[in-house]
Amino acid sequence: MTAFQPALTEEDLRRNLAAIRARIDAACARSGRDPQEVRLLPVSKTVEVERLRLAYAAGVREMGENKVQEAHGKWQAMREAMPDLRWCLIGHLQTNKAKFVAEFASEFHALDSLRVAQALDTRLQALGRSLDVLVQVNTSGEASKFGLEPAEVVAFVQALPAFGALKVRGLMTLAMHTTEEAQVRRCFVLLRQLRERLQQETAYGGAIAQLSMGMSGDFEWAVEEGSTTVRVGQAIFGARALPDSHYWPEGSAPA
Repeated sequence: MTAFQPALTEEDLRRNLAAIRARIDAACARSGRDPQEVRLLPVSKTVEVERLRLAYAAGVREMGENKVQEAHGKWQAMREAMPDLRWCLIGHLQTNKAKFVAEFASEFHALDSLRVAQALDTRLQALGRSLDVLVQVNTSGEASKFGLEPAEVVAFVQALPAFGALKVRGLMTLAMHTTEEAQVRRCFVLLRQLRERLQQETAYGGAIAQLSMGMSGDFEWAVEEGSTTVRVGQAIFGARALPDSHYWPEGSAPA
């Protein structure tokens, strides 16, 4: 496994961001895609506020976080000085935390429950806000991962127009936790095929355009298979001190 060195300075972060962007661009070239179609979402879980300020100075304007309370605390610490910094929640959400997400998040990438959809919608409506959401799909079939089974996705998405504050933008997945390229790519292909079905079979049509897939260890394969957002953490900020089980408590792969 790649050993990710800690990025401790603005220069370190600029260098890492540029290196990841170059790899994204190369993957686009190999697959005949426009690099501007692929967004790099830095995943800042476990990264302290001081280094996030350096990332902001290096040009980062959005962060991906797994744990609601950690993300909310960072938002509170940084919102006055950096009001244009967007926060994207990419981890599993319990209904009792929906009120926090509704308050500060710009995106939520892990919707897989109508109860959570209802809780978010109720709170967002009260605040006069809307929220871009992606539906999480368990494409690997691993019991350790959250997300809907592929067969459940169409019916689930067909129920979402009832929640007017939720703007459904696409799908998210974590690929199988393996170094076997074919198995990882199979997850990405399945998500792309599900998007095509949703565009044809639901009222959202082409509005369901985003595919959030690919992390530090597999984002190039994801780009080649059609990803529009790659979620990269350790390859930007360096290895995390806490084990992945702390942030993916069900054992899912790291970002």
